[in-house]
Amino acid sequence: MEKVQGEMEIERWERSEEISDAEKKVIQETWSRVYANCEDVGVSILIRFFVSFPSAKQYFSQFKHMEDPLEMERSLQLRKHARRVMGAINTVVENLNDSEKVSSVLALVGKAHALKHKVEPIYFKKLTGVMLEVIAEEYANDFTPEAHGAWTKMKTLIYTHVTAAYKEELGADLLSKNSWKWKVGATASSAPHSTSANPSRTGTAASPGTVLVQWAFLKHPCAGKVKNKEKILL
Repeated sequence: MEKVQGEMEIERWERSEEISDAEKKVIQETWSRVYANCEDVGVSILIRFFVSFPSAKQYFSQFKHMEDPLEMERSLQLRKHARRVMGAINTVVENLNDSEKVSSVLALVGKAHALKHKVEPIYFKKLTGVMLEVIAEEYANDFTPEAHGAWTKMKTLIYTHVTAAYKEELGADLLSKNSWKWKVGATASSAPHSTSANPSRTGTAASPGTVLVQWAFLKHPCAGKVKNKEKILL
């Protein structure tokens, strides 16, 4: 049964532990093998996430009614979002030695999900936990105890930076379900995740609360149909 802890209670704020240079190297080496198969891994992560936490699907208009994992796997919209998620993580991994860039990227992700999509921040903790599980299972030979420790810190880094943006935008009480949704509702209109074309490509003005994040997608499996430095609507 899906847990709702964090949806009705104020979640304890966590602090990320410093990732050593050796741990950064382990993360980047592990990730290079994961990202070579990024779309399939990303799809596996999202399917397990939605199966384990079905309430998360409410934020995704184009596949929120899907129940069958096989249907999810075949969904082009879900695959597209999986590429976005993996591309975002890749940006963080590639810039682990640039703390300001990491903070900036994750702050923008947090702001987009707080103001535009109104996603409860606890879902980032759940998603990063699922990510760690899937990577550990699918790349068991590479996932040594050392790698597990490094990735645990990485998981916490992502969650704490993203939710810090929520806290900055909406206030310290945002993790109480009723109060944070009230605050978001007063800040921006509701806008579930959409996998439709980016309005910046069509010339259409972005809606209130929209945050456009510019990713430097290089030649990579997950970036196959994405132009370099194309703006992605999160």
